Amino acid sequence: MTQMVFSDEPAKGWIAPSIAAPFICIFLLVISMLPGDLGLAYLGFTEPMGPPRGPFGFFLMLVSFSALGLAVSGWVRWVEKRSLASAGLCGEGGLKKFLTGLAVGVAMMGAIVTAIAISGGYRVADLAPAFATPAALGWIALLLAGFAVQASVEEYVFRGWLFSTIMRRWNMTAAFILSSAAFTFAHLSPRATVPDLVMTFIFAIFACAWVRRSNSIWGVMGWHVGWNWFGGTGFAVPITGLDTGLPALVVKLVPVGPAWLNGAGEGPEGSVFTLALLTVASLVMLMLPRSRERNEIGPPCSRHQP
Repeated sequence: MTQMVFSDEPAKGWIAPSIAAPFICIFLLVISMLPGDLGLAYLGFTEPMGPPRGPFGFFLMLVSFSALGLAVSGWVRWVEKRSLASAGLCGEGGLKKFLTGLAVGVAMMGAIVTAIAISGGYRVADLAPAFATPAALGWIALLLAGFAVQASVEEYVFRGWLFSTIMRRWNMTAAFILSSAAFTFAHLSPRATVPDLVMTFIFAIFACAWVRRSNSIWGVMGWHVGWNWFGGTGFAVPITGLDTGLPALVVKLVPVGPAWLNGAGEGPEGSVFTLALLTVASLVMLMLPRSRERNEIGPPCSRHQP
């Protein structure tokens, strides 16, 4: 049974079949991001088709991700012929929801790292070394902007546009599974292991559950930004297997013990604590009723009036 999310606004253009939508998503991702990725690699800011080199490489992520956001926005407006609000950018108090999500993301990452450290997975090597280097604090601030673009675009593309497109042609269960599968595929790399891919899929399910609960993507965008930024700058450990190359903002931690506990080269996201936390949080949000905001605040998130 076809369902709606975010908005009951009808699409005046072409909505792809649900099974085709993830492939269109990956196609848009490749054609929009590849030129920027190749350019950054040519200039030496990233490894060839690989991770960024240093904090400036991370900051320049916003180039490729901005291109992806524009490509998907163009598809929504000119192919599907519907508003960006119908792809999740809707509801009152968007900035407040974003900042609340940001705070929750920082808190959850802090809780994960603390749990790992208490369990013996990290040892403390230094306290707030970033404050000894003003330049490092400047880069950490710039990375907040870089992650704001990167994480927000990912949420807009996968939990906003793709999620809502699949729901318009199928249902919420399909939207959860197919959008999360596409997100996981987009994060494939030669170094990715099966546990890494499982973690990425659970991460996506958690984000979908947040979207289902809140009926917009503002909050989960902020959460993703806070999670990535604090994980990448707070503790001098990798985030999603990538190292920012900056001294720790809070405390420098060194992994000790088994990889299942501290995530090893994957960072805190590879820990069993992260898997447990996101799984439980997803189940809690799935059991809660959906927000009724769509029916209460008026256009463009209200039911379409003929």
